[in-house]
Order: sequence, then structure tokens, then C-alpha cells
Amino acid sequence: MNPVDAREAITRAHHAEWARVVASLARRFGDLDIAEEAAAEAFAVAVERWPVDGVPPNPGAWLTTTANHKAIDRIRREQKRADKHREAMMLTDDTPPEPLGAIDDDRLRLIFTCCHPALAMEARIALTLRLVGGLTVPEIARGFLVQESAMARRITRAKGKISAAGIPYRVPSAQDLPARITGVLAVLYLVFNEGYLATGPDTDPVRADLTAEAIRLTRLIRTLLPDDGEVAGLLALMLLTEARRPARVSTTGELVPLGEQDRGMWSDALIDEGHRLVRERLASGIAPGRYQLLAAVNAVHTDARDARDTDWSQVVALYDQLVRLDPSPIVALNRAIAVAELDGPDAALPAIDHLGDALRGYHAFHATRAELLRRLGRRDESRDAYDRAIALAGNSAEIAYLAHRRDELD
Repeated sequence: MNPVDAREAITRAHHAEWARVVASLARRFGDLDIAEEAAAEAFAVAVERWPVDGVPPNPGAWLTTTANHKAIDRIRREQKRADKHREAMMLTDDTPPEPLGAIDDDRLRLIFTCCHPALAMEARIALTLRLVGGLTVPEIARGFLVQESAMARRITRAKGKISAAGIPYRVPSAQDLPARITGVLAVLYLVFNEGYLATGPDTDPVRADLTAEAIRLTRLIRTLLPDDGEVAGLLALMLLTEARRPARVSTTGELVPLGEQDRGMWSDALIDEGHRLVRERLASGIAPGRYQLLAAVNAVHTDARDARDTDWSQVVALYDQLVRLDPSPIVALNRAIAVAELDGPDAALPAIDHLGDALRGYHAFHATRAELLRRLGRRDESRDAYDRAIALAGNSAEIAYLAHRRDELD
């Protein structure tokens, strides 16, 4: 088999199967370290075997079986450790476990395990991105703007705490759900964002497997909590964002900004469903939360069939509400972008410059400054800002777009 084809097949399998393999092993062996390491070993074997033997007819089943064998081998090597009897039972008991919680879904249980309130929020997010999203430690570290070694330690500590505290691998009971849902939604949103604009330089710029999985799991959570406004808001936000994915990257591999996208390529079905969810939440009369407001912003964008028809005053008003709920620099940056569309770049640039200390390591901050400086005719400053954005960006399509915009200045 062509080694290039085999590598592509392994990459596709990693994107599609990593979370399923890890979740299956976690359910069987009850140990996240064993699950992650055995899954990684299985993919390493695939790298060696598939170019020679060919891609198996069912890559997911092959990976799961191989990972199970690797986990069993590890346990056998460690039989002298404590809990020998429990580990021996794992080796011989192939009986499927009873469904745990309201929904029998391995990956949903894995998310709730990773998002246990005993863990700090940043640890929950990092651990879930690693085990459910399949992101590498360097990718996660870039997202958090921290060193790789610090992120690796954070993930290791989180897994150790789950093991030491005996945190169960299950969807929590109905009375425990409200205390857990905030962290779970935050993680699912980050998994979705990683799929929509992947940060890794060696991955596809858009990872449809991650966006689809985040949407699937959010739908399951909506089944658990049908009256929760933020669950509905997050689902609407994902659907309205996913609807634009086919127009997101050009045939030449460049990111296409929202205002330049071919709106005929957008998914009407996803837009209709997202709008319906937004209208339902508005009709409830309950003050919206963060995800509901973000969904409403996206509803305004997708309601305009031409970028020139976008109601930017409504977008700014929604961000004004969001800033009161979430006064983070990222929200302030997005509000300033909307202000630039409504009142012009000279009205927005001072607010963006004010965020420099907080966002100097964030590529979108520099990309936004570059665009506004470009519109103001300040070419040298714009070119410098593009250079900073390109140096910090990890997405290949975004880098191509930024480089193109910078080169146009010449």
C-alpha cells in the first residue's frame, strides 16, 4: 500500500476514532492512564502495520481490539501491584457493563468524568480536549497560551486526582447534573471550536469530526436537560456556526472571512434549526445566558443573506449584554470588531489597543488590529500586526489568508 495513503487513513482514523477508543477502554478498565496510553500504542502500531499490511476493513474495530490487547499486556506486567484481584477480573470479564446513567454513551460518560467538579475548570477543559477531542498536548498548550511542560503536568495531575478520588465513570444522576453542566458545556464549546478552526499546524484546517461529535454530545445533553436554556443556546450556537462550514475555506486553502463567504453554500437546515432554538429561548422570557447571547449574534449573521444587510447595531447590542455577563478580553475584542463595522475602524481601534496587555499572545487580536490599520491606511503598522498574527496562528488556512492580506499591502 502507498505509505502516503496509509498515513492519511491513520490521520482520518485518529480524528474519527480516538475518543471512541479511549472511552471504550476507560469504561472497561476504569483507568484513564491505561485508556490513553493503550490507545496511543494502538495508533503507533497502526503507523507501523497499515503501510505494510493495508488499512483494515474496519479501522475503528481494529484500533479498539489492538488497544484492548495493549491495555491487558500492561496490566499483566503490573500484576504485582495493589488491586491485583480487580485487575484480574478485568482480564477475564468480557460481559458488557450495565448502562450507566440516563444515556448509555461512552464518550458522554468520559466527558462527565473529565468535568467532575473536584477538578479545577482549566484542568477539566484540558483533560477533555486531550481524551475526548484527541488534541495533542502542544495543541492544548497553544490554546491556553502556556508551556507544553506545564500543560502536560496539568493533565497528569487531573488524571491522578480522578484516580485517587475514585471519581465514577458515569453520567451523573439528575440531581447532580446542574452542578456539572457548566463545565461540560464549556468543554464541548472548546472541542467544537477546535474542530471549526483547528489550531494544529499539521492537521486539517477544519475538523468536521470534532464539530460533529460536539454537536452530537450536546444533543444528548439536551435530552438530559431539555429545559436548560444554556444547553439549548450552545446547541443553537454550534448549529448556526456549523452551517457556515462549507464556505469557510477556499479551494486554494485560504480562510474565507464571514463577509466574503458564499452564503449559498450555507446549510439552510442547520440555520433553520438554530434559529428555531433561538426563538424558543427568546419566547421563554428568561434572561439569556452566555451561549444564548452568542447564538443570537450568530442568528443575526445567518439571517442576512448578504453581508451588507447585517444588522450590526443589533450585534453590538447583544455584545453589550454579553460583556455584562462575561467581561473577558475576548468578548471585548469581538464587540470592538462589531463596533468597527457599525461606526468605522477609527471608533474601534482605541478599544482594541486597550486590550493589548491581555491579548498580546492571541493571534486574532493582532489580525484584527491589522485589518483595522489597513482600513485606516496605516500600512506599515498593519504589516507588522499581520506578521505578529501569522507568527502566533496555528491554523494553515488562517495563516494563508493572513499572509495573502499582508502581501496585498505591497
